[in-house]
Amino acid sequence: MSTTRQELVRRLRRLLALILATTCALFVAYRGVHDDTVPLASSSTPGILAVDTARHAMRQAHEEIRDSGPEGDISGEFHTWTSVAHQSLALAASENVTGAKGRHDLQTITGLIAVYSAWVERWGQEADTGSPLRAAYLHYAERVLGLDSAPGTDGDVMSRLDALRAEQLAEAERQAAFTWQQALWWSAVAALYVALCLALLETQRFLRRRFRKPVQLRLLAATGVCALGVPVLAWLTIEAHGAMADTLGWIRVRRQDPDLVPEVADNVERSLADAGLWSSLSDWVLWGGAVVMALTLWGLRPRIAEYRFRGTR
Repeated sequence: MSTTRQELVRRLRRLLALILATTCALFVAYRGVHDDTVPLASSSTPGILAVDTARHAMRQAHEEIRDSGPEGDISGEFHTWTSVAHQSLALAASENVTGAKGRHDLQTITGLIAVYSAWVERWGQEADTGSPLRAAYLHYAERVLGLDSAPGTDGDVMSRLDALRAEQLAEAERQAAFTWQQALWWSAVAALYVALCLALLETQRFLRRRFRKPVQLRLLAATGVCALGVPVLAWLTIEAHGAMADTLGWIRVRRQDPDLVPEVADNVERSLADAGLWSSLSDWVLWGGAVVMALTLWGLRPRIAEYRFRGTR
């Protein structure tokens, strides 16, 4: 049997194994980062900001009660702010950041706000401004709300909103984290990428020396796809991880000023505007691997076939 054919077959098998291993490792490593960019941008961040908005709205609603004067009239602004809180909680529920537990917590908070509003309504309906009942109703409302001036138990509205936000933030931190498993996969990608490029270049050198041809175009194309594709995907991963880290920095601090909530939302939208595109490229990793494999087979199989019936060379 021709030794040239044996060398070609050995190189083909080695290349195919490296291409398959590199493609699989890159697919897992790439998806490990980018599969979390879309939910962070479209779900987790809006959910956290919705909870922040609800918390601010409830604080503003109670400020309206405090500023109502001795007559204790309930202004329309109070109902407006409580309506904003309900709408924000509905938005947080639709984002479903923390799953069934989060939905249950939101239902509980919504119920507590209804209880708080009922105590406020009783306070407003009490005609005698000096009545002990009137003071008691306001005290009960503040206990249910859990403001700093009258802290309630862990079951008040503000405490539950804080706990829910902490759970949502923990989920966002998980999505934005670059774990040791992801680092291990990307290290494997780097090692396999270098080995594959070196194997492709060595095969080109072998063919040039054995067949006296300056270049094998199909193998050169396969080398080009590898040489460009992996670094581009790695660069996109670095960009995505940086954008997620920025997003986490913006939402980690509670925004008491309501004017800053839209600003944070706009910053996140700009930073992660390409999250969907980045995530969709994971499917192209498999297609790219298939293309490299096809080009390698196309480049070497004809050479191997030339030596099928030849003697030792």
